[in-house]
Amino acid sequence: MNAAEQATNLELASNIATVVNLFKFEFPDAKSDLKPWKNDPETRELVDPDSIDIGFHFPGISKSWRSRSILIQIRFYQDPINNSRRAIGVEVAGFDHRGEAWRLSTVENWSVVGASSPSAEIEDKLKQICRQILEVFNKPSE
Repeated sequence: MNAAEQATNLELASNIATVVNLFKFEFPDAKSDLKPWKNDPETRELVDPDSIDIGFHFPGISKSWRSRSILIQIRFYQDPINNSRRAIGVEVAGFDHRGEAWRLSTVENWSVVGASSPSAEIEDKLKQICRQILEVFNKPSE
């Protein structure tokens, strides 16, 4: 679900801003997009209500990224027993003019799959950002 729609309280808004800042600190040329999904019925059917989705767009195709746009999806699980909500994984996908070029998921083995892959340096930075995202959303409440 679009990050802009998920920012329903101060803590979530602050965590989303932290994710944007983490990404932009490493990649200052990226432009953030808190509404990467269209608001039409077909798209709404595909959107996961248990995720926070943030897009980032670069000014052009990057050889090190092998993509022009990035979609970060932070996946959550709501425990029905203790009513706690925690981030259970992050998926990052890179897109070029043909569509999805590659994908990185923290759910299984943290490897990049797809027709092309970002450079090893970019992949390492993305994995570090994913670790930081999980820490941001799973830190104990004060």
